[in-house]
Amino acid sequence: MTGFEFQPEFQPGEDFAIAMDELDPLKEFRERFLFPKIEGGDCVYLCGHSLGLQPKTAAAYVEQELKDWAQLGVEGHFRAKNPWMPYHRLLAEQTAELVGAKPLEVVVMNSLTVNLHLMMVSFYLPTAGRHKVVVERGAFPSDQYAVESQIRFHGFDPATSLIELTPLPGESCLRDEDIESVIERAGNDTALILLGGLNYATGQAFDMARITRSGHARGCVVGFDLAHAAGNLHLKLHEWGPDFAVWCSYKYLNGGPGCVAGCFVHERHARSWDLPRLAGWWGHDEKSRFEMGPKFQPMSGADGWQLSNPSILSLAALRASMDIFHEASMERLRAKSVSLTSYLEFLLSRKASPKFSIITPREKERRGAQLSIRVPRNGRALCEHLTQEGILGDWREPDTFRVAPVPLYNSYRDVFRFVRRFAAVLD
Repeated sequence: MTGFEFQPEFQPGEDFAIAMDELDPLKEFRERFLFPKIEGGDCVYLCGHSLGLQPKTAAAYVEQELKDWAQLGVEGHFRAKNPWMPYHRLLAEQTAELVGAKPLEVVVMNSLTVNLHLMMVSFYLPTAGRHKVVVERGAFPSDQYAVESQIRFHGFDPATSLIELTPLPGESCLRDEDIESVIERAGNDTALILLGGLNYATGQAFDMARITRSGHARGCVVGFDLAHAAGNLHLKLHEWGPDFAVWCSYKYLNGGPGCVAGCFVHERHARSWDLPRLAGWWGHDEKSRFEMGPKFQPMSGADGWQLSNPSILSLAALRASMDIFHEASMERLRAKSVSLTSYLEFLLSRKASPKFSIITPREKERRGAQLSIRVPRNGRALCEHLTQEGILGDWREPDTFRVAPVPLYNSYRDVFRFVRRFAAVLD
């Protein structure tokens, strides 16, 4: 039992929010994070979809590595309290647990877009008859840039090789049946289907299992950008079976700005030595890595796609958060997230006004922690005004205010305070 199965009907008053916080079985985790301050009090921080809060233990994790660096120098690679050479393996089990994978299938490395390019080098293998890439229109710009550059790199033209999934007129989100219809219609010409697990702008979560089945049935490679899904949705990557996935670690995973990213390669590709790849020495078989031989011998699994040794300080900060995720469990976090986001929607619906609308899907299985609120007039000014009051979401042009009650550290009272001030400033 997660503690959220038999929650009472939502009520509009602040006393209800306070009571729900008292009943919250995960409430202790809030105390493990550092909140920005305003006039001596904690901000209402609803921006974990952009940058997660710092775990209070992160400093100690990083300081341990700074201490070992100071005392051991290069010997820290082998003699540190947590030796640096295999340090990334300290995150393998927890990362696999987080995304529903096997440890063999995941690795923490590089940054998100670098990992995306590395995956497309191996898994986007266009031919004259099968060269198209299916993406969502309105995907995060970095993904769009990366895909278009890969298409051009292979000598094709995005104008004819890129298929963009577009919502129906008057709608903000894609329909599952329309995604499947495009895959059925264009599948024989498609080399790669690459979607976000959750759209950064609308907050829509995609049915990754269904998309993977549909794509594979037509011979397509399927990959996902999980930047807004990792640490937010309850993922089952091994079971769902996409060929690869990538994600960053500074949003819901609280690894800190620019933190090292993550990558998933399904087990069926673990020993696909014939796949093209860009090689680097940290992906070389570790048994002979330090023999410095001229021939690259990749490790099996996702580890074989590594290029360079990762930043230990960045990994240390991420470990602090991943230990908390392991303790809390994604199953319990997702259950609280569903409740918390539904409560946010409930309160906003009571303030219904032509001045704003929610564009994120209402169904819990089609969204994560984020709600995207369309404010067609003066929305940026509203967002900036709330920020000055210590209520932090973020603005995306041209008209979207994104807020995310993160279950690890946000409370029902946070949600109540946000909606009260949002409605007052809007009026």
